[in-house]
Amino acid sequence: MKWNEAQKQAIEIRGKNLLVSAAAGSGKTAVLVERIRRLIVEEGVDVSRMLIVTFTNGAASEMRE
Repeated sequence: MKWNEAQKQAIEIRGKNLLVSAAAGSGKTAVLVERIRRLIVEEGVDVSRMLIVTFTNGAASEMRE
């Protein structure tokens, strides 16, 4: 997937808590999933050390996949 600059920043920023807020259909869930994937696969972060929150059932289902 081709990420825009704001999406890349949300995916790559480290050492800070992160809140992603954007319009419906803007790719928030995809950005969050990519961020989590990179943390686990590339950086070896244990998923049990993460707090991941979403506010819709659709986004939660997409994240579970």
